[in-house]
Amino acid sequence: MGKIIFYEDKNFQGRSYECSTDNTDLHSHFSRCNSIKVENGNWMVYERANNQGHQYFLKRGEYPDFQHWMGFNDSICSCRIIPQHRGTFRIKIYEREDFRGHTEEFTEDCPQVYEQFKYNEIHSCNVLEGHWIFYEMPNFRGRQYYLRPGEYRRYSDWGALSPRVGSFRRVHDLY
Repeated sequence: MGKIIFYEDKNFQGRSYECSTDNTDLHSHFSRCNSIKVENGNWMVYERANNQGHQYFLKRGEYPDFQHWMGFNDSICSCRIIPQHRGTFRIKIYEREDFRGHTEEFTEDCPQVYEQFKYNEIHSCNVLEGHWIFYEMPNFRGRQYYLRPGEYRRYSDWGALSPRVGSFRRVHDLY
């Protein structure tokens, strides 16, 4: 069971809202979000309602202002808890859309996609086991994209505007 607390002001001040389940529209609970405490679980928070817009991965801890979760502004409008996964992790990435071109399977984090895959772009992928986060830049930096088990035929399926993926990691027991 997860628990996340959103605060309207920096440093955990102002109105707050506690959440323990997925919520696709937080706007009715607060108008802005400048700090967050994650008491349990791993969460993705989204800039817009219905899990749209910029995505931010948050593990257990305190985030006294939106820069601490790499936010671009104080807009958080939806969230989802990432289910705990204790099994193995497997992801297949592809050079082209619709699972075509050069492919490689990973079971561990990849801090430098180009060094491992020899391509700067991932156009499709298949998450076979576990939950993963894609990062736009190497070493787990930049825009983030949450991937649940399933098929992603093109980069827009995971919410990206371009196929640029610099790194990716497993989401596991990071609480």
